[in-house]
Amino acid sequence: MSGETKVEPVLTAEKEMNGKKKKKPPTTAAESNGTNDTDGIIKSVENAKIDDDDDDDDNVAGAEGEPDAAGKKKKKRNRKKKVKAQTDPPSIPVIDLFPDGNFPTGEIVEHPTPKDMLNDQTAKNRMTSAEKKARDAMSDMEYREIRLAAEVHRQTRQYMQRYIKPGMDMIHICETLENTARTLIKENKLEAGLAFPTGCSLNHVAAHYTPNAGDPTVFNAQDVCKIDFGTHINGRIIDCAFTWTFDNKYDKLLEAVREATYAGIKTAGIDVRLCDIGEAVQEVMESYEVEIDGKTYPVKCIRNLNGHSIAPYRIHAGKTVPIVKGGEHTRMEEGEVFAIETFGSTGRGMVHNDLEVSHYMKDFDVGHVPLRLNSSKQLLRVIDENFGTLAFCRRWLDRLGQSRYLAALKDLCDKGIVEAYPPLCDIKGCYTAQYEHTIILRPTCKEIVSKGLDY
Repeated sequence: MSGETKVEPVLTAEKEMNGKKKKKPPTTAAESNGTNDTDGIIKSVENAKIDDDDDDDDNVAGAEGEPDAAGKKKKKRNRKKKVKAQTDPPSIPVIDLFPDGNFPTGEIVEHPTPKDMLNDQTAKNRMTSAEKKARDAMSDMEYREIRLAAEVHRQTRQYMQRYIKPGMDMIHICETLENTARTLIKENKLEAGLAFPTGCSLNHVAAHYTPNAGDPTVFNAQDVCKIDFGTHINGRIIDCAFTWTFDNKYDKLLEAVREATYAGIKTAGIDVRLCDIGEAVQEVMESYEVEIDGKTYPVKCIRNLNGHSIAPYRIHAGKTVPIVKGGEHTRMEEGEVFAIETFGSTGRGMVHNDLEVSHYMKDFDVGHVPLRLNSSKQLLRVIDENFGTLAFCRRWLDRLGQSRYLAALKDLCDKGIVEAYPPLCDIKGCYTAQYEHTIILRPTCKEIVSKGLDY
């Protein structure tokens, strides 16, 4: 989800596994490097099943110790096992596909040397430092949980990329995506599930649009759609987004934003200043132009949207990552998790609040606030039990059986307990695009944990 600066606080907008199991479980992004200790991730790891390729090898003629017709012993055939392959559409929880708890690792790269510290050798020594490796090992459980959430995101989004067709209702697209992710992550209230509503903002709407009940909006063949959704395990959030279109006239716009995101990820690392990331993003993004229907547009960074740090159950953990030069000289730190996201536009390159609100989130720091209305108290209990401080939308309240809650929701917003996040829009008639990945600044390396074969 997206971050925004100097306007109003806003949210930050596998390959399929087929074939037989080899020595290691198949991965989507890179080889898994976890250990076999799965305690504490999710109890159902222990109950995941593996199908045997041949359960009766020990009982068939020719097994070791049984003579053949010539009286010679044959060697026992190795019992081959295979990992369950994901179905299409996906229906097997990811945790059951990796019963040893070694979920796919993201793309691993060295930390860069910060732009203003070119003589510092610290970054180059991190991968081989025994001290850094020891600190890395201490966070193994955290990494496993976030990798599980990342694999759910990969499998869900890659299925949706095959599934979405022109003319589909946006509600249908969002509910299909969300139900798929809920199945793959084994949704369990605050322990595992969706981290925020599915953003499916179209054209000049850059972020924070998801349809409310009764919204008739359709994804047409000429639209540009930003699909931004999150998954989490025990509050460890994957925030990852891509842009989807059916017309190749937008290719350069998408390429500009995708490559700008990669530039931001490449620049990011321990001790790197946030302003240096914004400069790298802008340099790449604004080197592009796109021709649409005979008219050429420069691609502009949407300068009041940004990336952000992430903490457990907190999508915005305090640091913002600009996508234009200037900004804070605050540095990234070891152990932090960041969403590196960029937005490009053929319009003004500035967004404002517009349209009907669908996104809401309880204030992370809010204390006890007295409530007079019983309806407000009841709705707050539902929010606390199902979302906590994670973002939610009106469709999700409908799904939980809530009705006639708008007055109570407004009361919670008026009292500062819950905040509303309206859609963020550039000028009508323009087109916007978004790409985003979640990265972990591990002591030894930088892990692009949500990276996949699609982007």
